[in-house]
This record gives sequence, C-alpha cells and structure tokens, in this order.
Amino acid sequence: MTTVTTEIIGTEAGDARITWHPAKKARLVLAASHGAGGGIGARDLVALAEALPAHGVTVALVEQPWRVAGKKVAPAPKTLDIGWRGLWPALAVPGLPVIAGGRSAGARVACRTAVELGAHAVLALSFPLHPPGKPEKSRAEELLGSGVPTLVVQGGNDPFGKPEEFPDGDFELVEVPYGDHGLAVPKRAPLDQDEAVALVTDAVMKWAGSLG
Repeated sequence: MTTVTTEIIGTEAGDARITWHPAKKARLVLAASHGAGGGIGARDLVALAEALPAHGVTVALVEQPWRVAGKKVAPAPKTLDIGWRGLWPALAVPGLPVIAGGRSAGARVACRTAVELGAHAVLALSFPLHPPGKPEKSRAEELLGSGVPTLVVQGGNDPFGKPEEFPDGDFELVEVPYGDHGLAVPKRAPLDQDEAVALVTDAVMKWAGSLG
C-alpha cells in the first residue's frame, strides 16, 4: 500500500495544499481540486483517489488557498486561477502527463487554464454549466475552450446543468443517473450510492486509459 503525503505550496493567492495518492507505477497524474462549497472530502474525489492509483494514475488532491486559510467563501474566478497556476509546477512529476481536474468551480479553473499550463487533458466533475435556475448565464465557453481532451461527469439531476443541457462539442460526457450536483442519488433511485460512485470511477479509469 502506498503512503499518502501532503505538502504546502506557496502561491500568489496564499498557501495551497496537495495531498498525494501515489501509484506504484504511474503513467499519469490526475490533479483535482474541489468546488466553491466543499473540500477534497467530496465523494467523487475520495473515490478517485482510492481507485485510480491501482491503475497507474497518481492522484493529487488540491486544496485552494482559501480552503487552507479556513475561509468559507471562495474568491473570484481570477483568484482561483492564480492559486492553480501557482501550484501547477509542483504537480509536474518528471516524465508524466498531468490531467487537470476538479469538481464544480475546480472544473472551471481546469478548463480555463488547461492550454496555458500544458495540461494533457481535463476532467470536469459536475461542471457548473450555469447557476441554478439561470440557464441564460451559460459557462459553456469555458468548457468548449479547454483545448485538450475533456471528460465531463455530470449528475442527471444537477441543477447547475443537466446532461441534456450541454451543447455539442469536442468533449465526452458521462451521466450519473439521478445524481445531483454532489453526485448523490435519492434513496428511491434504481441505483444506490455505491453504484453511482462506481460509475464515476469506472468512467474516469476507462477515459484515462484511452489517453495517448
């Protein structure tokens, strides 16, 4: 069993934290950050950190400076991007491609900065296509502009954008049926929570395996 380690990385937005879940024979690194309303304890991030290292993917769970500082409200997107840029060099394991990832606000950051930072691909968990109830305020341009292979994993009942609301584009989309923004499924759903989480990890493992 590999050892989980953490490190603090100084950025212009403050200190960020990386929690490493290393693969023994890594071929990829997945760097994934949290959303604006939670941390790296989100069910999908935890599941990926547990599942992917056995399949050759080192997982680096990233906590933005505002979370490390104990603040409850995320800063503006520009500040999130500054924090992500500042810690990116620490994610560059020599010789390994890095997938930029995140959930919700973290997914937006990954999309906005992927080309600039040289990300190999983007994993967008629960991409917030629009604020709840405001489909006219679309953030589709961020997703469509990622510029690298992109996988979206979206809950079927996500108020920030259901799968059918997404535009056509050069990205893959996997639906978690009945899932909300946190990819939680109702107790009466035909699949239970463990099955929903397995959908996420299986989809990501399959996609990561297809990346050149």
